[in-house]
Amino acid sequence: MPRVTHKGAISFGLVHIPVGLYKATQDNDIRFNQLCKNDSRIQYKKVCSSTGEEVDPKNIVKGFKYSDSDDYVILTDDDFESAKSEKDRGIHILHFTDLEQVPPIYFDQSYHVAPEKGGEKAFSLLRQAMIDESKIAIAKTVIANSGKLLAIMPTKDGMMIQTLYYEDEIRDMPKSVKSVIKEPELKMAKQLIQSMVQEFDPSLYEDEYQVRLKEIIEDKIAGKDIVSATPEKKTNVIDLMEALQASVKEEKSKKPKAKKSTTKKASTKKKSG
Repeated sequence: MPRVTHKGAISFGLVHIPVGLYKATQDNDIRFNQLCKNDSRIQYKKVCSSTGEEVDPKNIVKGFKYSDSDDYVILTDDDFESAKSEKDRGIHILHFTDLEQVPPIYFDQSYHVAPEKGGEKAFSLLRQAMIDESKIAIAKTVIANSGKLLAIMPTKDGMMIQTLYYEDEIRDMPKSVKSVIKEPELKMAKQLIQSMVQEFDPSLYEDEYQVRLKEIIEDKIAGKDIVSATPEKKTNVIDLMEALQASVKEEKSKKPKAKKSTTKKASTKKKSG
């Protein structure tokens, strides 16, 4: 059973549903340690800037710098708790909306949501009602001293919570995109998209880079020579329309051709009387 990340109660109206949040994703990238060139580990120690002495974790506190002259105000656990309202201690639903109304850029961390003991019926009721109405819920809570905006979404097996960025955390596009699009080019681009359409199946994808990196690590451990991956051949296509046409042709060549029917019609012979 995975470890619960956060416990609270989803509330909408006067209904309260005790739930636990569990991280829905994990990072499988290979991890590396920093070493000196003689293969010794690099160590990081927390030291006091005024004395240079290492500081015990129990003597470390949180401070907010409020001036250029290194003046800090210290906040304790009680200070963080006192900042929470009663609603912050739970998961308070603000309203319901359509999933399409939330731009993808707002999505951050994913969590599975599971009901705690006594909340199973209300949990199932809320989930089914949201499925029937095709709605998600927008909610707020505090997780680890950080105020979070949430999207609560029903799934096939239960519900998920997606933490959302606030509007002031979203950066603007670095530059505007303006270009004249020719109709034949647009038509060909749509044709290329259609030739590449298929259902999303997560089992079809893997991190090939991590696989190759593991092979290199294993080869180095075994003392083998490392061979670089073969670079892809670059095309000399410069014209956009020509590139689109070549791409459509390439996609068509990847698809298996329909087999011709090999069933032969039986010839009928007339019997002589």
